[in-house]
Amino acid sequence: MLTKLKSEIELVSRHLEVIRAVVEHQPIGIMKLSEVLGLPYHRVRYSLRVLEQEGYIRASPAGAVATPLAADLLSGLDDEVDELIDLLQSIKQENSRNV
Repeated sequence: MLTKLKSEIELVSRHLEVIRAVVEHQPIGIMKLSEVLGLPYHRVRYSLRVLEQEGYIRASPAGAVATPLAADLLSGLDDEVDELIDLLQSIKQENSRNV
C-alpha cells in the first residue's frame, strides 16, 4: 500500500533535484543536466517534461530556464515538507496507539 507512495516521493525528489540544478545552471540542456546530476538522460528528460508542463521551467534555445513559479516552489518547500512530515507522524502515532 505504501510502496506507491514511496515511489512517488522518490520521483518528486528527483524532479526537485532537477529544478534546483536548472535554477543553479540555467540555461542548461538535457545532456549537461544529466552529467551534472549523474542521472540517466531519459530520467532527466522526463523530469524536465513534467516540470515544463507544471510551469516551473520553460525551454529556451540555450536550454531549460526556471520560471518565477520555480522560485515560489523552492521558497515554500520547507513548509510543505514539514506539513507532510506532520501528517506521517500523526499516522504513525495513531498506529502505535492501536497496536
